[in-house]
Amino acid sequence: MAASTTTTICVNVTLRRKKCLIPRYFSFCSNTNVFTTRHMVNLNTASRCVASSEGGVFSVTSPSQFDVDYLGQSTKGDLNLNLNLGTDEEVGLQGPIEEVARMEAQGAENLLNHLGILDPLTARHSPRGIFCTRTLNLRSISAIGYDMDYTLMHYNVMAWEGRAYDYCMDNLKNMGFPVDGLAFDPELVIRGLVIDKEKGNLVKADRFGYIKRAMHGTRMLSTREVSEMYGRELVDLRKESRWEFLNTLFSVSEAVAYMQMVDRLDEGVIAEDLGPLEYKGLYKAVGKALFRAHVEGQLKSEIMSNPELFVQPDPELPLALLDQKEAGKRLLLITNSDYHYTDKMMQHSFNRFLPNNMIWRDLFDMVIVSARKPEFFQMSHPMYEVVTGEGLMRPCFKAYPGGLYSGGSAQMVENSLGIHGDEILYVGDHIYTDVSQSKVHLRWRTALICRELEQEYSALIHNESHRAKLVELINQKEVVGDLFNQLRLALQRRTKGRPAQTLAATRMDDKELTESIQKLLIVMQRLDEKIAPMLEEDGEHFNKRLDALYDPKS
Repeated sequence: MAASTTTTICVNVTLRRKKCLIPRYFSFCSNTNVFTTRHMVNLNTASRCVASSEGGVFSVTSPSQFDVDYLGQSTKGDLNLNLNLGTDEEVGLQGPIEEVARMEAQGAENLLNHLGILDPLTARHSPRGIFCTRTLNLRSISAIGYDMDYTLMHYNVMAWEGRAYDYCMDNLKNMGFPVDGLAFDPELVIRGLVIDKEKGNLVKADRFGYIKRAMHGTRMLSTREVSEMYGRELVDLRKESRWEFLNTLFSVSEAVAYMQMVDRLDEGVIAEDLGPLEYKGLYKAVGKALFRAHVEGQLKSEIMSNPELFVQPDPELPLALLDQKEAGKRLLLITNSDYHYTDKMMQHSFNRFLPNNMIWRDLFDMVIVSARKPEFFQMSHPMYEVVTGEGLMRPCFKAYPGGLYSGGSAQMVENSLGIHGDEILYVGDHIYTDVSQSKVHLRWRTALICRELEQEYSALIHNESHRAKLVELINQKEVVGDLFNQLRLALQRRTKGRPAQTLAATRMDDKELTESIQKLLIVMQRLDEKIAPMLEEDGEHFNKRLDALYDPKS
C-alpha cells in the first residue's frame, strides 16, 4: 500500500463516537469499541504542545487536580491558558460564538487543505480512520501498549498464512490425509466467523447469535438449508467443544484447511485406517497438523530468514510511535512471540526508519515477550529478564521501566509503571486475547486492529450510488407497506362491524378499499423483485460468499 500523509492528533482532545482520520497503519477502538483498520495514529499529547511553548503560556491539568467535564470525562491532561491575552475584541474573537466558530472552522478547513491534510468531512470518505463506538479520552491515557503480530507487524496474509497452510497440508499428508489438488484460498474465510465443529460448517452470526449465513465445507448453504439446519439455534461461544470463533488472521489458514478437508470427508476419500472420523475429529486433526508446524519452528525460521517476503514495513509507523513517546506517552510492547523472533522482526520493520541511529528498543518503556496472553491479563506467571542479545535470561521478581522481560503479568507492568486500569490503552488484533481479556480483568482501554474494515469501508464508499438507490426503494416499500397495513386493518374492522381507525378510512367504500389493497400488494411484490437482486449485488461488494463482516443489517 502506498504511504499516506501523516496526520498528527494533539491529544488534549477527546475522540467521541465518530470516525477520525489517522495516518497509515491502524485506527483506534476503545473497549471493543473502536474498530480499527491498519493505520497508525500519532497520539501527540498536551505535553507535546507544552514542550513547544517556551514562555509558559500553557499549563497541563495534573492527575491530582483534575475535574470532570460536562461529558463526564476527566480533565486530566487538559491544556490551560496561563496568560491573559485580553478581551475577545482585542484578540479578534468578538461576536456570537456561533459566528466566531463558523469563521474559524472555515479557516481551519482551508489551512488543512493547504497543508495537504484531509479535513474531517473529507476524511469520512477514507478507509484510513478511527472508528469509535465509545468516548475515548486520550488525555487520560498515560501508557499505550501494543501487540506485535498483525498490529505493529503488518504481514502479507497471502504469504504468511499461505505458508502456514502449506506446512499444515504437508503434515496432514504425512498423517495419511488426501490433500492433493488443494490450494490456499484466503477469500474463503474472514475473521469474525465461527466454525461449527459438529456439523462441519462455517457460520456467520448476527450480534444476537442467530446464524444468518453458513457454508458446509466450501459450499455455500441456501437460506432454506440454513433455516432447516439451525432454526432459532444460537451460537454459544461458551460451548468450546462445538464452536470455534475466528479471533485473528492467524485463524485463516487453519479454517481454510478445515473447510477443504470437510469436502474430502464428505466425498468419502479419507482412508478408513485413519479411524472413524467425524467433523469434530477432523477439526482436531487439522489443528494438530498446524500446531506441529508452529512447534517445530519451521514456519518462523523461514520468515526470519526472509522477512521481506512476509512483512510489509510501513515507514510512518516507527515515526508515529516516536511522536507518541516524545509527547509523553509511555509505550509498551507486549507480545506472545519469543525474544529472537520479536527482535528479528522489529529490527527489519523499524530500525531503518528511525532517526539518529535509534533502534526499536529505544521506543518502548518496557518490552514483554512470550507473554502467554490471555493468561498474562488473568494471572501471574514467573518473569525472566532478557539480559543479552542472544536471549539469555535470568529470573526476576519485579519489572523496571526500560526492561526487556519474558513472561510475567499485566499487574507487574502496572505496579512497575505506577499506573492502572483505564490509564492504559492496549492495542491488538486478537478479539479475545488482546481486547476482551485486558478489558474484563484490568479495565484497560482497548483498541482493535481490524484491517478487514479497510476493504469494507472502501466498498461502502464506492458503492454509495447503488446503495442510495437501494435505500430509496426500501423507503418506498416502507411507505407503501404502511398504507397497505392500515387499509387491511380498516377492511378487517369493517368485516367485524367496527369502524376503521379514522373517519376517512371508514367512509371508503368496499370496492375502493379492496382495489387499493390489491394495487399496493402488486407494487410491493414488484419492489421485492427489484430489491432482492440489488441486495445480493450490494453484499458481493464486500465478500462474494458472506457479505459484509460488520453488517449493519445484522
